[in-house]
Amino acid sequence: MEKLSFEIIIHATAEKLWQVLWNNSTYRNWTSAFAEGSYAVTDWKEGSKVHFLTPSGNGMYSIIASSIPNSYMAIKHLGEIKNFEEQVITDGTTPLETTETYALTENNGVTTLTTTIDAIEPFKDYFNTSFPKAMSLLKEIAENPVWLTVTAKINLPVEKIWECWTGTDHIKQWNQASPDWHTTAATNDLQEGGTFSSRMEAKDGSFGFDFSGKYTSVIKNEKIAYTMDDGRKATIDFIKEPDGVLVVEKFEAETENSLDLQEFGWQAILNSFNNYVTLNH
Repeated sequence: MEKLSFEIIIHATAEKLWQVLWNNSTYRNWTSAFAEGSYAVTDWKEGSKVHFLTPSGNGMYSIIASSIPNSYMAIKHLGEIKNFEEQVITDGTTPLETTETYALTENNGVTTLTTTIDAIEPFKDYFNTSFPKAMSLLKEIAENPVWLTVTAKINLPVEKIWECWTGTDHIKQWNQASPDWHTTAATNDLQEGGTFSSRMEAKDGSFGFDFSGKYTSVIKNEKIAYTMDDGRKATIDFIKEPDGVLVVEKFEAETENSLDLQEFGWQAILNSFNNYVTLNH
């Protein structure tokens, strides 16, 4: 076994880079250098288990040995996963027990990322090729506005889904992240160059805000693209599949709230839409 080390300088704060490393959407992007479609199931907290998986259900199970936010992550790999199941270590089976680390050092908004991995000989060339590619992807993501993705699969005709997504009477029924919020008003000029707005308020009247922007592209039953009033961009794709319609919403993240919090909020609203359209149509 050999310990490999890789280093890259990224023009972003350690806080932003840390979020890009471990947020669900961005993690999937940069780890595509290892395997297309790879993802992790974990909360990334110290002591938590991790399942590193490919879409086919193969991968590794591990534990977070150390997690110091914005500074250091150590992951201890324990064994293999096949068909989404941890492989039991029995007598005569050698535990994996390799370690992977990420160290972040910031200086005036520029962060040096150093990664290490214990490489078993058959995988040495693979890691020497894949890690630099992954770190280049990280650099590209962290040095630019970050895009996040939320999705929902809905087993209804796309025409009905489109109607509920775009109709103002419908929008006022589903456009909230939690039951203690609601949308009190909505306008929607659904055409390229047209504008939209929604007034979202806490039901107790304690807080409210307007969400508005201008459409840059509208392809009926297929795609919507718009620019928010603060300049951020977003797209919604309605993708027909054999078992329904996959709604894919991508948006440019803001910098005030964490990537995880933003992803959670947008996913909650999309889940609310899914529940509304499914239960009422």
